[in-house]
Amino acid sequence: MSIQLYNTLTRKKEEFVPLEPGKVKMYVCGPTVYNYIHIGNARPAIVFDTVRRYLQYRGYQVTYVQNLTDVDDKLIRVANEEGVTVQEVADRYARAFNEDLKSLNILPPDIQPRVMQTIPDIIQFIKGLVEKGYAYESGGDVYFHTGRFAEYGKLSHQPLDDLQAGARIEVSDKKENPLDFALWKAAKPGEIAWESPWGEGRPGWHIECSAMVLKFLGPSIDIHAGGSDLIFPHHENEIAQSECLTGQTFARYWLHNAMININNEKMSKSLGNFLLLRDILERCSGQLIRFFVLSGHYRSPINFSDEMLEQAEAGLERIKTAYANLQHRMATARPEEAAAVAEEQAAVITRLRAAFIREMDDDINTANGITVLYELAKEANLYMRNANVGAEQLRAYTGLFEEIAWVLGLVLGEEEELLDDQIEALIAERTEARKQRNFKRADEIRDLLAKQGIILEDTPQGIRWRRK
Repeated sequence: MSIQLYNTLTRKKEEFVPLEPGKVKMYVCGPTVYNYIHIGNARPAIVFDTVRRYLQYRGYQVTYVQNLTDVDDKLIRVANEEGVTVQEVADRYARAFNEDLKSLNILPPDIQPRVMQTIPDIIQFIKGLVEKGYAYESGGDVYFHTGRFAEYGKLSHQPLDDLQAGARIEVSDKKENPLDFALWKAAKPGEIAWESPWGEGRPGWHIECSAMVLKFLGPSIDIHAGGSDLIFPHHENEIAQSECLTGQTFARYWLHNAMININNEKMSKSLGNFLLLRDILERCSGQLIRFFVLSGHYRSPINFSDEMLEQAEAGLERIKTAYANLQHRMATARPEEAAAVAEEQAAVITRLRAAFIREMDDDINTANGITVLYELAKEANLYMRNANVGAEQLRAYTGLFEEIAWVLGLVLGEEEELLDDQIEALIAERTEARKQRNFKRADEIRDLLAKQGIILEDTPQGIRWRRK
């Protein structure tokens, strides 16, 4: 059996064959750290963590890089509004992002580069494009010549002549072509900036990922992934600038997840349905959110609603209950099972493991993978109806539960607790809410902590907390 991945570049499923046998270079676009992430940001984080886990499960050594954008117009605006530096804003929300990843049981990336740490590499990358004639300086800005890359539009499958200036493409009389995009932006008064051959300025949005991929993974990688909203212009522009500089295929497989709708409507601030992950985590666990997200195929839109969340909760509880029952029966299991029964149960385990691999090999179909988990729960429950059960068979069922759960990032044992840094963040938020006389929010946080068994104590040095 081989893994088949749907490649946005070719618009078809392809057998996954990495550049180097047994090893995978994978890059996933992370968020711009100017605010807490929303539920839409959580989907690619969960999906591609699961892709990474499955590749590891299938024996690959994965190098997983996920960037953080810490230089951006939004960051500059927030910093100016708060009267702090861009780096202070970025550090705050980068920490919050990583805390949120922990709550979703997402493995930390092997490398998590940030723009501010990669400025010399970005400048060097742009210099190379200028020297090769693929970029030009104009009034302190540097732009990429889209017309000089014959394959521009190959990822979004749009001919160059048909492409229209879209999201994040600024119209400017400095450009030779409306579709040319900024690699370097000249500094504006009061903005964060760095010295460069073109004067003081900062990177454009798209260049950071190309420079980071080249620095940490090399000129060609196996998998580049992100939300479908990044296909154009972000990923399209990454391909153009990277392949023009190196002359090599930038990424072999492009994976993109579909969006999350809220109560059957597109999530947007204007509709008032913009849901921060942290707010959702106050009323349900990270495990439930993860299970809900993986209950749909990653390339299909999913609808987030209380009803769908309740259905997911019931499903997750069903799986956890079967796993708990297996552990409970272990105490009274007999050492050996009758040969015929042992053979029959071993065949069930073998069949279900093969079914899970078959479904996941088919473009990481977690929805069908969870269906296999339901069937595993059903078979385990049927076996445990017997008055006498064998310890070896119980261990086999338990082992397969744990195998599949690890791939899906699910914790089937004890209920997860709030992490220490999450508790500290909530206490800080409660303290600030009280200062602002927002007692409703302060009470909500107090009640949440109480449900988690967290006791707050006032001391001369401030609030101290402990678990019951």
